[in-house]
Amino acid sequence: MKVMKFGGTSVGSASRICNVGELIKDSEPKVVVLSAMSGTTNTLVKISDSLYKGKRDEALAVIEELDAKYAGVIADLFATDEYRIKASEYVLGVMALLRSMVNEPFYTLQEKIVLAQGELMSTHFMHYHLLEIGVPNTLIPALDFMRVDKDGEPDYFYIRHNLAREIELRKAEDLIITQGFICRNNNGDVDNLKRGGSDYSAALIGQAIKADEIQIWTDIDGFHNNDPRIVEHTKAIRKLSFDEAAELAYFGAKILHPSTVSPAKMANIPVRLKNTMNPNDEGTLITHDSPVQSVKAVAAKDGITAIRIVSTNMLLAYGFLRKVFEIFEKWKTPIDMIATSEVSVSLTIDDTTHLEQITEELRKYGTMEVDQDMTIICLVGDFTSNQSANIAKVMNAMVGIPIRMISYGGIDHNISFLVKSSEKIQALTLLNNNLLNVQ
Repeated sequence: MKVMKFGGTSVGSASRICNVGELIKDSEPKVVVLSAMSGTTNTLVKISDSLYKGKRDEALAVIEELDAKYAGVIADLFATDEYRIKASEYVLGVMALLRSMVNEPFYTLQEKIVLAQGELMSTHFMHYHLLEIGVPNTLIPALDFMRVDKDGEPDYFYIRHNLAREIELRKAEDLIITQGFICRNNNGDVDNLKRGGSDYSAALIGQAIKADEIQIWTDIDGFHNNDPRIVEHTKAIRKLSFDEAAELAYFGAKILHPSTVSPAKMANIPVRLKNTMNPNDEGTLITHDSPVQSVKAVAAKDGITAIRIVSTNMLLAYGFLRKVFEIFEKWKTPIDMIATSEVSVSLTIDDTTHLEQITEELRKYGTMEVDQDMTIICLVGDFTSNQSANIAKVMNAMVGIPIRMISYGGIDHNISFLVKSSEKIQALTLLNNNLLNVQ
């Protein structure tokens, strides 16, 4: 059985829903995981923000716009009154739910309920569309089996057993439709896997059912060796290892949610990235092994803050680094890169929610420097064979770019540089012209 996930652009209109229907209607057993229609989640966030701020009229206006949008999709998607009415009645219930929140106090739990409506509507539309064209399928709500624990991590045992139960109870067809992104937390409340979480949902489902393959369908032909939005003449990468894909996803390659790789790697399930707009393209295949290549790809992660602590008295003291890390652990702030010298430690974070509190606590250990608006440039490839030559190529390609930090040696297939965000475009272009396009 395969798991096939389709993102928001893939189901972003009536015609695209029909296209996905054509891709999934064969007799091969599969679970199809859908995101909300493109733009819907942003609209739901806007509604939530208005409700939080007590801007009731603004929230109602946005709800009316969303209602009108979905009425148009229903008119274009369904050919019969039967399914047009079914879809309209479902959307009517969603809009009634949203309107009911306008005159009531708005809480965090309600925000998660609001955000869940996009995936619920897209999957109902696909379910009804397939039935209308004569394709048997079963709609299984993700809220009946997808759950995270008190730390926000997937409850693998719960997911596996409850999904199996739902499939058995419903005597599910070979084609199962469900939602990405949404889940329940350990209290049973509606929650989500955060933005991009539909990829993660697909991987968790794939692991739970021991899928033959997990397919992530987007609007690009797999991973590219550089950011096609920034530089020209990028190329699709046909094969990557799990570790290489995880690095690229974490460090800015938007095609794949960073958490997706882990469940697939644990269960050794191949992941294939495909283009809904060009389904005949082979895309990118992610497995344990991949061809050796000096540099395969580059990705960039923006919004980075660099923190340097200089302490001539304490750096070499026993337990100093532990004390530093405990501050970041206390404020639940992950560290991306780290570099040390005899008198200083430099590190980077991408979550500045508690930056003020963190820097205040760090000051007791030494003087502080904080640089914001930084970018991590991540290069993935083989840096073990012919090590010196490959690293020299990378450094030569970056000539002229001021480098704040370098991270190398933690793993064999990654080198990361920290640069000012204003230098990102030039850095990616230089790497593309001087390294990727001359291999």
